[in-house]
Amino acid sequence: MHPIVDTVTERIAARSAATRSAYLERMRSLGAHAPHRATLSCGNLAHGFAGCSPADKEALRFMNRADVAIVSAYNDMLSAHKPYERFPDIIRDAAHAMGGVAQFAGGTPAMCDGVTQGQPGMELSLFSRDVIAMSTAIALSHNMFDAVLLLGICDKIVPGLLIGALSFGYLPTILVPAGPMPSGLPNKEKQRIRQLYAEGKIGRDALLEAESRSYHSPGTCTFYGTANSNQLLVEVMGLHLPGAAFVHPDTPLRDALTRAATERVIQMSRPNGGHQGLADLVNEKSLVNALVALLATGGSTNHTLHWIAIARAAGILIDWNDYADLSAVVPSLTRIYPNGQEDINAFHEAGGTPLLIRELLDAGFLHEDVDTVMGPGLRRYTEAPEWRDGHLAWRPAPGASRRPEVLAGVAEPFAPDGGLRVLSGNLGRGVIKVSAVAPEHHRVRAPAVVLNDQDQLKAAFEAGALDRDCIVVVRFQGPKANGMPELHKLTPYLGVLQDRGFRVGLVTDGRMSGASGKVPAAIHVYPEALDGGPLARVRDGDMICLDAVQGALSVEVPEAAFAARTPARTDVSGHHAGFGRELFAWMRGSVGSAEEGASVFWGAAGEADASR
Repeated sequence: MHPIVDTVTERIAARSAATRSAYLERMRSLGAHAPHRATLSCGNLAHGFAGCSPADKEALRFMNRADVAIVSAYNDMLSAHKPYERFPDIIRDAAHAMGGVAQFAGGTPAMCDGVTQGQPGMELSLFSRDVIAMSTAIALSHNMFDAVLLLGICDKIVPGLLIGALSFGYLPTILVPAGPMPSGLPNKEKQRIRQLYAEGKIGRDALLEAESRSYHSPGTCTFYGTANSNQLLVEVMGLHLPGAAFVHPDTPLRDALTRAATERVIQMSRPNGGHQGLADLVNEKSLVNALVALLATGGSTNHTLHWIAIARAAGILIDWNDYADLSAVVPSLTRIYPNGQEDINAFHEAGGTPLLIRELLDAGFLHEDVDTVMGPGLRRYTEAPEWRDGHLAWRPAPGASRRPEVLAGVAEPFAPDGGLRVLSGNLGRGVIKVSAVAPEHHRVRAPAVVLNDQDQLKAAFEAGALDRDCIVVVRFQGPKANGMPELHKLTPYLGVLQDRGFRVGLVTDGRMSGASGKVPAAIHVYPEALDGGPLARVRDGDMICLDAVQGALSVEVPEAAFAARTPARTDVSGHHAGFGRELFAWMRGSVGSAEEGASVFWGAAGEADASR
């Protein structure tokens, strides 16, 4: 193992000793009574299988047949989740063939950040993760089940499913992906058209046509944003079947993988002699493996929030220093949009996750001695699935990348380190993704342009007020202020300014999309402005230095003078009602900081929950 990877893993284990031990003890206690169906009264059990077929009722009367819970984020508005419409029937048939039963235990909400970007609904997006976690817990609370299949792909959905399922971590659990849509309009062309629209050079019809050619069919969006980062990280953790992440939907291979996942989770269940649950698989080593994969691929910055929250659900405490120390040594091995011009399909064609895992394993960046849904050892995940003579089979990953411009080997990486840096200074603490940022933009020093709402940026851009070197500070965008929306719609305007030759950057207590691109952006900065954090004391014209090389984020104002300023206030009440936002007031009031995962479950007030 690489010594830094080992050191970070050991540090996490030591930091988490008490909370992890308490979590595992709770899982052991709960698991001791499994299958819980045996503890149900006759009335409970009758209600639990009243809607089943006579054959399924007969099977569920006994404790030696597995009952698989299906928890799905299906809806037919989200392209990524539309394919899940067919999955329950495939799963039921596969369970019956194994002598078991599969019940649709519950559905969770699934919102699309692509639809809500720049809209009021985006202010519910981050909190939807914790709602999904609670929905998953409700679905599994009936105590009927011996195993779990989680159906979800997109941004907050996979983290939410995992957080919820970890409260039932004594149950074997597999995540079942649905795959990406085929490639559409090339990403470089899509980016060009967006910037032309931002400059007023084309109209809405041309923009909509381009967007429709980019996002055009069932399946996950093909850029390497949060959704596809989810799939890659989950696979590296051994919670998918090997090579399952990026197989297209509605194909024989995809259906075969769904059947195989059902068969495998039944084999893992206690009625079939299994003894490991999700709690055993999600541990310090598998979580570090996920962080290494995130950094090696320049994945979504949203996972500096989500994987902290997932870890805490398993009693494990990770922080941004762990990300930063790993990022300093993990090489950058992919160029997938927005970190390059090709998409996730090109990555898959190049050798995909199996080849990436083999490269990182052989170089000592991944822990091989982990348990997965396929059994002991991560080496099994260096194989790719294929549909061969009407059957599912696995073959070794190719000896070398088929697309070296998309997926490189450790011997010749695109960069010697990962794409994430932690920033600290008198403006607070945040993160920056630099994998898509040209080296000459890694350090920007420029006067501040202070905005209290993201909608003010468009007006300032159109008025020509930003045609100069500047660092745009967009504050009052943190989780307590308005739910920490993604600010992806700022990207085209800032990109235009950078293309015009200006030195520009962004500093915000909000989030950027998993598609964050070429403009340097210090994000997730906390303490947030609504809490009187340093961003609330920045004024127009203050000189700011955003330095990703040194990891610094500072305003060049004398310390005493800066501290003496009265923090700015702004009326955020307009973000607290309408579009359901009034229902989330309690979440805004109890949410933790970004480095705590921006969760309502864990934070300054809820830290004890991790050991409960």
